[in-house]
Amino acid sequence: MPPTVTWEEALRRSAVLDLLAEFHPQVVGTLPLDLAVEGSDIDIVCQIRDADSFSALLWRHFGSKPDFTLYQWLAQPQPVIASFIHDSWPIEIFGSSEPVERQSGWCHFAVERRLLALAPSSFRDAIMRHRHAGMKTEPAFAKVLGLAGDPHKAMLELADESDPVLQALLDAVT
Repeated sequence: MPPTVTWEEALRRSAVLDLLAEFHPQVVGTLPLDLAVEGSDIDIVCQIRDADSFSALLWRHFGSKPDFTLYQWLAQPQPVIASFIHDSWPIEIFGSSEPVERQSGWCHFAVERRLLALAPSSFRDAIMRHRHAGMKTEPAFAKVLGLAGDPHKAMLELADESDPVLQALLDAVT
């Protein structure tokens, strides 16, 4: 069933940002970048100190939500990931011991936001053509930018570049 409210309204009504305030939650991904396609979810990254207490809070507040899942990666830094549906919107929460500004989800989001701000509208249009064809966000950016190799790593490498370097890259492809 398609959502009947905006993602911002669903987020507000879920109170998820208020409930996770101590974990410095940040909304990232395609929705705030206006690159969403059907099925896009609300992505939230958090910094956690204790995976068990974070998991318990998620279970307590969202465990009864439709399609609730909760798991923890075995690989370091062993993030906790929860997902559920609220107001027909899929919400995914990623909690890691790394500060939010060093998490790859945030770094991808930040560099994509900068690129979109620097680029002409034709760049966004090209990204959206690939998104509508089924491509995920980082691969779509990497393809349009002509980046070789793993698109997630390639986009992370751009995260620390200056605006003039990003502009030069954009100028070469737009």
